[in-house]
Amino acid sequence: MEILTQGLRFPEGPVVMADGSVIVVEIAAGCITRIASDGSKTLVAETGGGPNGAALGPDGKLYVCNNGGFNYINGGSEDAPFLVPHGQPDDYSGGRIERVDITTGTVEILYKDGDFGCVLRGPNDIVFDADGGFWFTDHGKNRPRERDVTGVFYAKTDGSLLKEVIFPSENPNGIGLSPDGKRLYVAETYTCKLWAYDIAAPGEIAFTPGILGPQGQFLYSPAGYKYFDSLGVEECGNICVATIGEAGISVISPEGELVEFVPMMDPFTTNIAFGGDDMKTAYICLSATGQLVKMNWSRAGLRLEN
Repeated sequence: MEILTQGLRFPEGPVVMADGSVIVVEIAAGCITRIASDGSKTLVAETGGGPNGAALGPDGKLYVCNNGGFNYINGGSEDAPFLVPHGQPDDYSGGRIERVDITTGTVEILYKDGDFGCVLRGPNDIVFDADGGFWFTDHGKNRPRERDVTGVFYAKTDGSLLKEVIFPSENPNGIGLSPDGKRLYVAETYTCKLWAYDIAAPGEIAFTPGILGPQGQFLYSPAGYKYFDSLGVEECGNICVATIGEAGISVISPEGELVEFVPMMDPFTTNIAFGGDDMKTAYICLSATGQLVKMNWSRAGLRLEN
């Protein structure tokens, strides 16, 4: 494992670029940063709030889930911070989807809370499909003795469609698509469950009947002190879920079996993305300690739609 860079303020949402650089969000700093292959950092844009998941769209713009911000507790020292997100801040700026021009740094709000009758509390992670639309999760916000009930959304890049497709979901976080684009994977944080949903059409789910109504297909939940965060998908179809607490990457087959668990040294291991000519370089966010690391991965990652 190689530490690509340090000193980031709770990095997430890695996007591997064609030139080998990696764009990440810094949630605690309210900005987007580009990291070159030599580890040097360049500011891309300042979004404010809490930029979270990110993905390149078909127009070359960066689409960002902005959760509106967090409080943070520093469990380390001033010289060696160890950041832990903690509840809804007093300056919470509202959930939204932003479009960022990575050349100019221009930030525009594509969708905000209330648009198309939708409630956006804390948009979290995002993935594009082959039709040019995108799915995203809303993780919600925690307040004293209160937690948002949220869901999973589908939207178009031209601002013409935003709809909640899956509701309710228990603090959905990571989201991804199977290699054939026919299944949607959603990881819930506090239940630490991975779900699969069959896609009937762009933005439409073929739900499975359940005892509590229409639902997805339960795939996997681990034992131990673990929570699920973001996820990536391998070319072979395995789902790689960043796992916090007893931290690492949980690799789960499409059938719901644990393939392997790759341990990490940061309890807030939050994201994985793939790059390199053979897609066998894994970029992993170690968020509490503010690091982006890379390592050789035994299987190729899936090339994302954009």
